[in-house]
Amino acid sequence: MKMSAAQILKEGELEKRSDNLLQFWKRKTCVLTADSLNIYPDTQKRSKAKELKLQSIKKVDCVERTGKFVYFTIVTTDNKEIDFRCSGEENCWNAVITMALIDYQNRKAIQDFKTRQDNESASPGQQERRMARAP
Repeated sequence: MKMSAAQILKEGELEKRSDNLLQFWKRKTCVLTADSLNIYPDTQKRSKAKELKLQSIKKVDCVERTGKFVYFTIVTTDNKEIDFRCSGEENCWNAVITMALIDYQNRKAIQDFKTRQDNESASPGQQERRMARAP
């Protein structure tokens, strides 16, 4: 999947907690776009990325700052929790992901509203029924 530079909101390193029993923190290269968070296992982005689409993210939760790191959890729509941490000195990922998620949800809401409006204007009989019920 090729991405143009204009689509990239943030690119850099992020640490993800592994799902195994020991739960080690693994450094990943991440690329945030307007529609997804792409997580690469290597810094050259040669391997296939795991793509976490913003439509599948419910919220960014559990933000906690310690001396060196900022910890946060991404909660997906199927209630899966993915733990991340980033260095506190950097422009932290949790805020950028949250803003991208809000932007995505706003764009989707506007699109849904326009679709609903177009569907209502396409069926004039329904508008006449509504007008008949209005006081």
